Amino acid sequence: MSSVSEREDQGSRRPARKRASPPRLDRTQVAETGLRLLNETGLEGLSLRRIAKELNVQAPALYWHFDSKQALLDEMATLMTRELRHAEYQVPQDAGWDEWFAESLRVLRRALLRYRDGAKVFSGTRMTTTEHGEGQELYLRMMTQAGFPVNAAARAFFTAFSYTIGFVIEEQAVQPLPGERTEGYDPAERAARMAAFPLAAQISADLFTDYDARFEEGLRAVIEGLRATVLRAPSS
Repeated sequence: MSSVSEREDQGSRRPARKRASPPRLDRTQVAETGLRLLNETGLEGLSLRRIAKELNVQAPALYWHFDSKQALLDEMATLMTRELRHAEYQVPQDAGWDEWFAESLRVLRRALLRYRDGAKVFSGTRMTTTEHGEGQELYLRMMTQAGFPVNAAARAFFTAFSYTIGFVIEEQAVQPLPGERTEGYDPAERAARMAAFPLAAQISADLFTDYDARFEEGLRAVIEGLRATVLRAPSS
C-alpha cells in the first residue's frame, strides 16, 4: 500500500519549469526605445512606464538606469549627438569656416526634425558622455585658425545653436513631422482672422510656411553678424 502511494507521489512530481529571465537592459537600449517612441507619443506622452511597456518589462527595471525623465532625456540627446558624428556634410573639404559653420547647423536641424519634439528633447539637456568633445575640438580648431579667439568661437556657436534650437521648436509646433500640420496654423485662416490688421494679416504665410528658406535666411543673418561683430572685433 505504501509502495503504491510512493510510486504515485513520485509520478506526480514534475520538474519545475524555469522562469524566463527578463531581457537584460542597458541605458542605450532604453534611450533608443525612447527615441523610437517619440514619433508616436511626442515628448509629453513619453514616460518610463510607456518605454517599459514597449520593452515588456516592469517600470522599476528602468529606474535602475534612470531616476527621472530628465535623466532619460539626457541620454536620448546624447544618442542624437552621436548620430551627428556620422552625418553627411555636403561641403567640400577646403570650404571656409562660414560654409562649415552653416552646414553643421543644417545637419543639426535635420537631426532634430527626425523626431517629434526633437528640438525640445535636445534643448537644455546634459550630455552623459564626453564623446561630443571630438567634434567640439575640431570646430574650435577650425574657428581659431580662421581668426576667432577660442572663447569667441564658443560664443559664436552658442548663438547659432540657440537660433537653430529655437527655430526648430517653432517649426515643429506647426509641423511636428514631415507631412503633418497642427490645426490652427493655416496661413489663409490666419489672414482672414487678422483682417482688421492688414499688415499683420499679410505676413501669415511668412510665419507658417517655407521653413527651409526661412532657416537659411536666418542662418545667413547669424553668420554675417558673427563675421561683422566677432571676427572683426579686436581680441581681448
